[in-house]
Amino acid sequence: MRLKSFYILVVTLLLSIPIWNVAIAQENAMNVSINPMGEETIMPFYDYEHIPDFTYEEVEKRIAEMDTDMPFELNETIFAFIDYFTVRNRDYTRMVLERQDMYFPMFDTYLSAHNMPEDIKYLSIIESGLNPKAKSRVGAMGLWQFMPATGKEFKLYYNSHVDDRLDPELSTEAAIRYLKALNRRYDNWELALAAYNCGPGNVNKAIRRSGGKRTFWEIYRFLPRETRSYIPQFQAIMYVLRYAEEHNLILEEPSYPVAYEKVDMGNGYTLENLAKHTGLCIEDLEYLNPSLLKSKVPNFGKALSINVPKAGHKFITDNQGWIKDSLKIETERFLAELPEREPVKPLHSATYRVRSGDVLGKIAARYGVSVNQLKSWNGLYSNTIKIGQVLHIHQDKDNFEKNLASTQTISTNNNGGKLYTVQPGDSLWLISKKLEGVTIDQLKKLNNLNNNQIKPGQKLIIG
Repeated sequence: MRLKSFYILVVTLLLSIPIWNVAIAQENAMNVSINPMGEETIMPFYDYEHIPDFTYEEVEKRIAEMDTDMPFELNETIFAFIDYFTVRNRDYTRMVLERQDMYFPMFDTYLSAHNMPEDIKYLSIIESGLNPKAKSRVGAMGLWQFMPATGKEFKLYYNSHVDDRLDPELSTEAAIRYLKALNRRYDNWELALAAYNCGPGNVNKAIRRSGGKRTFWEIYRFLPRETRSYIPQFQAIMYVLRYAEEHNLILEEPSYPVAYEKVDMGNGYTLENLAKHTGLCIEDLEYLNPSLLKSKVPNFGKALSINVPKAGHKFITDNQGWIKDSLKIETERFLAELPEREPVKPLHSATYRVRSGDVLGKIAARYGVSVNQLKSWNGLYSNTIKIGQVLHIHQDKDNFEKNLASTQTISTNNNGGKLYTVQPGDSLWLISKKLEGVTIDQLKKLNNLNNNQIKPGQKLIIG
């Protein structure tokens, strides 16, 4: 009897094990919540951290089925970047997925207007991660990472108040025009994108060194290292965002872009005051207007349109008159409370050509200005300067004349005429810029010069 009871106990325990495991599995696979009626609702459990396996052949098949106007043939380099975005840096890819709905519709509109391949929009992910305020270590800014000189070439201007490179719409229009011009030049999108990254000069050099080859992979090893990974990253992200779900790259919470409309509220007001008079969220206004560096619409000669949340657009347009008046009153009150300033002395512009051993601190001390002023005047984002580089310097007239006297560049001759002592790095053009009212032709005429050749230590009659 005891033996029979023991067998019954063992069988019962064995039978209970799978039942217990199933119960645990069900608990893990479902979330139980209580709905408003007081009833239990069982929700499926989803593992967002699961990383599906995939093979080279599976990826190759998906790429073959992609509908794209851009060249794309899978190789080991591109496959390695696909692995990076889907396995090793999934957080970055999810961040991009959260931001894409904010900018992709606008990109599509501009690309369509220029009859450009739709997939070019993915380039902004490689440039900035879809961050309109992104800034590189060398000073490139915005969604499309324009350098100051290239930005100006495409009418993206900046000052202490506004930087057009940070304006999503203006910079997108400029980037598309630039890419379009590069593609006309090379008749190859991969080379056009490579030139966008490293400049046409480096691409032309790579073409020459390759013996005249005209495709990216043929000139690959002759390109700068960064550009060699730039195109594969772009092509990898084209694939990854198309097949995000297949790689379980799904957002736990959906992102909702802020819909916006443009309004013209004049100028000379702050976004903080606009938020106060309209009930809009200051964070939304700053987010929608990244090009306003000080969260203020400056007092320019012409009005500057800004973006406002679509939900508040009707209220603003219906009440535009009194809102503008209120903003104007706030601005006048602020200006009235400012302490009186001394009149600003007129500035004298000078130029300086960098010589061996020069550093910004030394040049700044010589001219009685700050390093930050030198960097601001010359669009410098670091303290690095190169021999032969021309720096623009702005001083009030008193400091300028004092500086000239201290460096003994100007003296007088026996007849009372003024002489200028040529400094290392000087040219007739630089000297004419240093000296108000003196042209290159006058310098040549006064000194009987037949050409523009001068040398350090030479004394020139300047008046």
